[in-house]
Amino acid sequence: MARSRYGKKRKGPADRPRDNKERKYKRRLAAESSPEVSVRPDARAVERLLAGIGVPEQKPLKPDDFQLEALAAIEASDVLVTAPTGSGKTWIAREEIRRLLEAGKRSWYTTPLKALTNSKYLEISEEFGAENVGILTGDRKENPEAPLIVGTTEIYRNQLFDALRGGGEVNADLVILDEAHYLADEDRGHVWEEAIILSPPRIRMLLLSATVGRAEEFARWIGTVRGTDVRVINRAGTRPVELRAAYLSHRLDLFPLFDENGGFNRDIESFAQPRRRFGRRR
Repeated sequence: MARSRYGKKRKGPADRPRDNKERKYKRRLAAESSPEVSVRPDARAVERLLAGIGVPEQKPLKPDDFQLEALAAIEASDVLVTAPTGSGKTWIAREEIRRLLEAGKRSWYTTPLKALTNSKYLEISEEFGAENVGILTGDRKENPEAPLIVGTTEIYRNQLFDALRGGGEVNADLVILDEAHYLADEDRGHVWEEAIILSPPRIRMLLLSATVGRAEEFARWIGTVRGTDVRVINRAGTRPVELRAAYLSHRLDLFPLFDENGGFNRDIESFAQPRRRFGRRR
C-alpha cells in the first residue's frame, strides 16, 4: 500500500472495494440483418435462373483460334491477350509453360493478389508437379529455385531491382503478367510499369487481361520501352460462361436479381432494413 507525503497510508486501486453487481448499462443487440417477411420467391423465376447449370458433358479439348494464335506468337514476340473471363486465357499460359519446362527453361507466373497467387500455386503444382513449382509472396517462400515460380508482381519487380543493383539477371525465360490491367491502378500501377520496363528483352512477356483498355496503344508502349515486337490477341465478344445474379435470403430462399423483363426484382426490397438517420429509424 502506498503512503502519502504525510506518512498516512493511501488507498490504491487494489484496495478499493469492487462492485460485483452486474453493470446497469446493457448494450442493445443489433437488429436482424434481414427482417421477417412473408414474400416467397417465384418458382418459375428460380427455375429460369438455374436452368442449364450443372457439370457439362466431358469432351476432348479443342482450342479456340485465338489461343492457338497466341501460342504461335509468344515463341517469337511479346503477347498481350485480351479476352473475357472464362474464355481460356490461363490455358495459353499453361501450354507455354509446359513447352518451356520440356525444353529445360524457366518461367515466372505473377498475379496482383496473394490469395490469387496461392490459388494459382496449388493449381499449377497439381498440373506440373510440386517439385517443379515454387511460390514467392510477402508471406511465403517455398522452392525458390524451381523452374516455375508463382508469385506476386511486387516480388517479381523486387527481383528485377535486386538483379539490377547486383549486376545480375533474373533467371527466367518467360514472365506471365496475369491481370495486366493493374497497370492503370492509381496506387499500384507503377509496379507493373516497372516490371515491364526492367524486364530484359530476352525474357518474353505474356500479358493477360479481361478488362484492359486501348490494347493497341498499351502494346505500342510496351514495344517502345522494351524494344520488342508485341502482338495483341483480342478475343472480342461476350463471356462464354454466363453470369447469373440472385439474392439468397436468411431463410435460404433464392430470388433472381432481375425479373423476366430485365428490371430489378422488387421482391428483394422486402428484405431491406429501414434507413436510420441520427440513430433513429425513419
